Amino acid sequence: MTTPILLTPGPLTTSDRTREAMLRDWGSWDSDFNAITGRIRKQILAIVHGEGTHECVPMQGSGTFSVEAAIGTMVPRDGHVLVPVNGAYCQRIARICRTMGRRLSTLNYPEDRIMQPADIDAALEQDKTITHVAVVHCETGTGVLNPLEAIAAVVARHGRGLIVDAMSSFGAIDIDARKIRFDAVVAASGKCLEGVPGMGFVIARREALAATEGNSQSLALDLHDQWQYMEKTTQWRFTPPTHVVAALDQALQQYMEEGGLAARGARYARNCQMLIDGMAALGVRSYLERSVQAPIIVTFHAPDDPHYDFKTFYQKVKARGYILYPGKLTEVETFRVGCIGHFGDAGIPGAVKVIAEVFTEMGVQAAACAA
Repeated sequence: MTTPILLTPGPLTTSDRTREAMLRDWGSWDSDFNAITGRIRKQILAIVHGEGTHECVPMQGSGTFSVEAAIGTMVPRDGHVLVPVNGAYCQRIARICRTMGRRLSTLNYPEDRIMQPADIDAALEQDKTITHVAVVHCETGTGVLNPLEAIAAVVARHGRGLIVDAMSSFGAIDIDARKIRFDAVVAASGKCLEGVPGMGFVIARREALAATEGNSQSLALDLHDQWQYMEKTTQWRFTPPTHVVAALDQALQQYMEEGGLAARGARYARNCQMLIDGMAALGVRSYLERSVQAPIIVTFHAPDDPHYDFKTFYQKVKARGYILYPGKLTEVETFRVGCIGHFGDAGIPGAVKVIAEVFTEMGVQAAACAA
């Protein structure tokens, strides 16, 4: 059976080398495995130029586990979090805050608009009880790229903490700890680093992390406890996802061989441009303005044609070797196509060709897109 190409924002298509790294079993307390963990922590810190000032704390589970760990550990129990919301993953952060009993305020935007630093500035000026701002860098629900550097400057000027969900941007879009002040940046193994899912990590400013002991209501998601244990023993507190860690180690080697963030980001940007141009030639319009589009995943208007049905469309494209993603908007019918993963230069043109074939087979007039 031919392995399909995943045009999704993670899990994504990985290389043979990354998959082969999972064929060996590791002892979770073994010194060789602990060396892998230590190497990963250093390499991830280097991506954001955080050596000497920040700590990388890996966590078991999906990326959301690490987002929750960051909120629960970095924000005191009597803290107050401001969450600008322009998509589903911002809404998830807000839900985490409510679930964990952290006081919450939101700034709400349409899903095709970026967060406005001036609004955050005004909110922080008006409400001095806000202790932290939590933002999503690339909102994967639509693919919009929020202005992190400008937001961080506002938050720093007010002396508040900043927590960044960089799940879909880390490793492809620059986040420089020397220029951007943040308490925590959160990402995961199965995204732009092109590892497999099952492990997240939090890059925390050491000074901020050191002051968080006792904040977390959760034992498993206590970043401070995880950090302290790793510092003392080089081991994970609880059973680590050993195969996932080994795969990420191999994926990071390939990341560096490719040329690091600049090369990875450039490859994804080429994919994104080819995708938008190719779909436009079919008459399919992208949902976002190009100025706010991140090169990670693109949301497209579904054809406004009675022959179009997403489930049928999805299955027919899948049968030809490509896995797409459903839309995540409530008011507009869309579908999404990812630009990230290890699938070579032929991946995007091949997907566009297949989509054109499926539209023809279904009798869909792609040019008739929803307004």
